[in-house]
Amino acid sequence: MKVKDLKFETGSLSKEEVEAILNALPVDMDFVDKDDVYKYFNRAEKRTIKRAKYMLGRKVQLCHSEKSASMVNRILEAFKKGEKDMADFWMNINGRLMYVMYIAVRNKDGNYLGTLEVAQDITDIKKIEGEKRLLDW
Repeated sequence: MKVKDLKFETGSLSKEEVEAILNALPVDMDFVDKDDVYKYFNRAEKRTIKRAKYMLGRKVQLCHSEKSASMVNRILEAFKKGEKDMADFWMNINGRLMYVMYIAVRNKDGNYLGTLEVAQDITDIKKIEGEKRLLDW
């Protein structure tokens, strides 16, 4: 194992590997810390909800419209109080069905570390029927 590897309970990865894995996932991911500071977004190849680096370091409420900021505050408050661990939504954007989850991130002791937002275009997933058990390429 390299000295620069990040050690986890289930193995180790380099920073380069972690970043490549997060960017390879077919979802948009954003992380807001326990103080509501927008800290991270992945660069998924087909990112559905565009993000810009200038947003990093801002309070997450400033990254939303006034209309949605109150909902964001309600979710974050419930997560911080330990009342809820997830909120999910789905909406049509440009003819595509988007599924968005806000997930409370907690440490081993259950302390709130922040919120992970995961968004995915599920338009094609909803069309799946039957089974596919063989490689078709």
